[in-house]
Amino acid sequence: MINKTIFQGLIIAIAFFGIWLGLSRIDFVKFLEIKKHTASTEHKIGDIIWNQIHDSEKVITNDSIVKTLDKLIEPICKANHIERDSLKIHIIQKDEINAFALPNNHLVVYTGLMKDCQKQEALQGVLGHEIAHIENNHVMKKLSKEVGLSVLLTATAGDKGGAILKKIFKTLSSTAYDRTLEKDADMQSVKYLLKADINPEPMADFMYVMAQEQKTPQALSWISTHPECEERAKYILDYLKGKKLKKKQTLTQKEWENYKRQIKSTIVKE
Repeated sequence: MINKTIFQGLIIAIAFFGIWLGLSRIDFVKFLEIKKHTASTEHKIGDIIWNQIHDSEKVITNDSIVKTLDKLIEPICKANHIERDSLKIHIIQKDEINAFALPNNHLVVYTGLMKDCQKQEALQGVLGHEIAHIENNHVMKKLSKEVGLSVLLTATAGDKGGAILKKIFKTLSSTAYDRTLEKDADMQSVKYLLKADINPEPMADFMYVMAQEQKTPQALSWISTHPECEERAKYILDYLKGKKLKKKQTLTQKEWENYKRQIKSTIVKE
């Protein structure tokens, strides 16, 4: 019995020493420095790309349009304990059905998407989807996988920085996340809406309509970043089956129709 106890004690001591030795070989200072540099790079990349978009596209600054979009976002943030001021929402005057997240919490929304959403809940669902990409750090996961961490760390410096930033912008604005991240963002958006007492069904309806219209030129941009829309609409509706849905609208129907007219008028003037 004593020999068994001694043997067990020896095993524990060897295991402890092995773990200690393994941990002692990890360069925690270097690891933390990488994390620090990655966070700094994320901020720089997001801000630089946004500045390039700002300089090359027409940014909507109309007070009424900006504040109304903000009004649609506020209940999502409030119900889900998301700090609204942490999100940098930008509206671009462009007749493309698109919205995408950039590093450092930038969220770009095209007027084409706002015009194409027939119901305010559909637009809120898309916005929730992009907010989920930001909140769950999907943006940097995608870039680390498709561009590479070492490339990202050098993206803001050197002669090749401009080419890398163009690749990053194209990756985020016109290529898909992998299916796991897309489904994660879809379902997170649905949960955001449910917590805010907003009906997610119009979000699924919008995806289904987009799947039917994928051959039209204006749909190509959004479809290219959000493939399998019909399948995604189905799993959202399956998730909602049996749930008692509250159908609280953020804007009155009159406010929503006026907003749609404002957006359409803005695009016509483009």
